[in-house]
Amino acid sequence: MKFRKIFPVVLAVLLLALPLAGCAGGKDKADDVTIRVGGLAGPTSIGLVKLMEDNEAGKAANKYEFSVDTSPDVLTPKLVQGNLDIAALPANLASVLYNNTDGRIQLLAINTLGMLYILTKNTAINTVSDLAGKTIYASGKGATPEFSLRYILSENGLDPDNDVNIEWKSEHSEVVAALSSNESGIALLPQPFITIAQNTLPDLDIALDLTEEWNKVGDGTEMLTGVLVVRREFAEAHPTALAAFLDEYAASTEFVNKNISDAAQLVGKFNIFNAAIAEAAIPHCNITFIGGLDMKPLMEGYLSVLYNQKPASVGGRLPDDDFYYVAEVSD
Repeated sequence: MKFRKIFPVVLAVLLLALPLAGCAGGKDKADDVTIRVGGLAGPTSIGLVKLMEDNEAGKAANKYEFSVDTSPDVLTPKLVQGNLDIAALPANLASVLYNNTDGRIQLLAINTLGMLYILTKNTAINTVSDLAGKTIYASGKGATPEFSLRYILSENGLDPDNDVNIEWKSEHSEVVAALSSNESGIALLPQPFITIAQNTLPDLDIALDLTEEWNKVGDGTEMLTGVLVVRREFAEAHPTALAAFLDEYAASTEFVNKNISDAAQLVGKFNIFNAAIAEAAIPHCNITFIGGLDMKPLMEGYLSVLYNQKPASVGGRLPDDDFYYVAEVSD
């Protein structure tokens, strides 16, 4: 999975198509609508795999079409143009899309908490302060990895632009390649790419868990990585089907966390990534389901941290309350 910034001109063109991409009306029954769900080839899609399996077996409450892409750059246009109804995306991108589509994208759930780590090769790093003067290989510029790293460095008294040298790569595989050619390398990587890297370079050590480092300085906020979003038009047209999806998705994430070996086989089956890697990585991926009213304070806290660093990272402003999808409860 690789992260690149969506160029404003491209995004603007896509947004012009959005008002034309609303769902057709009709009865709101599970068998009347096929929900198109998109994910990324990485941890943010792991929680979906049991639901994907149930759908393939005809056991799901709704009808689904699932797709897995390699980059938000590929996935996002499909959502914006109305070719997907629900998507798993980096957490900050959900806010960017909400702001850039006049609120036509809503947050459904948080699906992945923090899973970023500092890896070292023949280098002693015991605290964030030990990174001063060092070169860090990383990918994810313009997304969660960059903003989280910059925040943690800053809160520990380091200027990310002057006190460390962050060498950005376009893909996680390039980070691993850089480590391979450096006898004293330092890298920022998420799971499952840590497991992949350690299979290639067994002398790599996890020096810092950035979730723990965030918790030390985050003033009660939490590091988030991935979320699920929905097109507002779809949510308004199909609340019953959407409620069933959320129930099935919550059950799917619970299955993944309780049945790691079986879930890993499904991760491989649906080409999210290699099953053996998945089995080793899932316990460290912080797969979760946090929806409804519970997701709002977590997301607000996380987005506030990013906004205070760089407003553009969340789309220029913090989302309004209608960003958070909370189903109305009938009397």
